[in-house]
Parts: sequence; structure tokens; C-alpha cells
Amino acid sequence: MHGHIIILEGLDGCGKSTQLELLRTCFPACRFLTFPNYSSPSGEIITEYLGGRITDPDPLHSACSASTFYAADRYISYRKDWIVDYAAGRSIISARYTTSNAIYQMTKLPPAAWEDYCRWLYDLEYVRLGIPAPDVVLFLDVPVEVSQSLLDARYAGSTQHKDIHEADPDYLRRCREAALYAASHDPHARWEMIQCCRDGAMRPPEEIHAELAAQIRSVLASP
Repeated sequence: MHGHIIILEGLDGCGKSTQLELLRTCFPACRFLTFPNYSSPSGEIITEYLGGRITDPDPLHSACSASTFYAADRYISYRKDWIVDYAAGRSIISARYTTSNAIYQMTKLPPAAWEDYCRWLYDLEYVRLGIPAPDVVLFLDVPVEVSQSLLDARYAGSTQHKDIHEADPDYLRRCREAALYAASHDPHARWEMIQCCRDGAMRPPEEIHAELAAQIRSVLASP
């Protein structure tokens, strides 16, 4: 009897870290994870990639190679860390997961290639590597313009601290399109879109938290 897997997703600057900390106090029986694990050997490769030091001009090669960096990080984490908790029935709440690959990597490809990419990705992680598929994905939906202003505030207006994804608003707009596609085409997990803005501004964190907590309680109560 394994636990449930609940994923918190969203573009950079959407408030995932804040919401994850609020959820920790609300669901102490769950195991909380964050991907990628930058302090691990596999995380060092991801740091190199996000710093623009691992590049490939071919979009397909770039999407698939970067996907394997993140997939390896999840696989190592699963096998060495949380597999025992999950198998014993403890539920997992994770910020980012396989679904982040679907959002950030297939964006590099033309929309006509998205279906093939997602099929390849889910087969790689859920079948070939045996990483368990999530039950639900809670996507914190924030307009890119709002998330960019939040990122600017985080980095005090400096762009040099942003990674290659955070520094490209057009790329992040394409990522939101990819997220909407993944939400409606994922054969493994149900996606719930959490609207985090009202009238062009972020809703109060506590209000968003209440909506997330209600969704999570519903999942945990299911068989």
C-alpha cells in the first residue's frame, strides 16, 4: 500500500516555496520534497546546465538531454531516499517533478512535436526508470508579467542572478503554453489549475494556501 504523490508546479516566481512551507505545517504526516536537489552530484550537472555551460544547438537534443539530467536527479532521490516512506504508505508532496520536464523542456520543440516528447518523457521516467507517477498536479498559474516582477523583487532588480530560464520572459510565456498543453494531455495525473492572481495582482498567500490544502485533503482521503 503506497502513498499518494501530489505535485506543486508553476513557473518561476509563482510562489511555490512559500506555499510549500505553508503546507508543511498543515500536513505533517506527509513527506515533503523539492526538485532538483542542487546539493547532490546530479544537481551539480543541473547547475551547470542552468548556468548555460551545457548547451546543444539542436532543440530535440537539448530538450531530451536536459530532461535526462532532471530525470536522473529524481531517480537517485527516489532510490536512495524516499522509496521506503512511499512504499510504507506515506504520501509525498513535492515541488516540481517529471511534470517540470514537460513544461520547461518540450517548450524548446515545435508544438507538433509535443505529443511525441511527452510520450517519450513519461515512458523514460515512469516506465524505464520506475519513478512513480503522481496522482495530482497542482499548478500555480501566474501571468508571466506578474511572475517576472516577483523575480525582479527577489533579485533586487538584477538579472545576473537569474538562471537561463528565469532571464527569458518569452521562454516563460511558451512554458505556460506548454503547461496548459500538459494539463490537458497527461494520461497519468489529474491537473488542477490554481489561479493565483486577481485583478492583475497576486492573491494573498493564505488564500491560495487554503485552496491548495482543500485539494490535497481530497486526494489524501481517496483510496
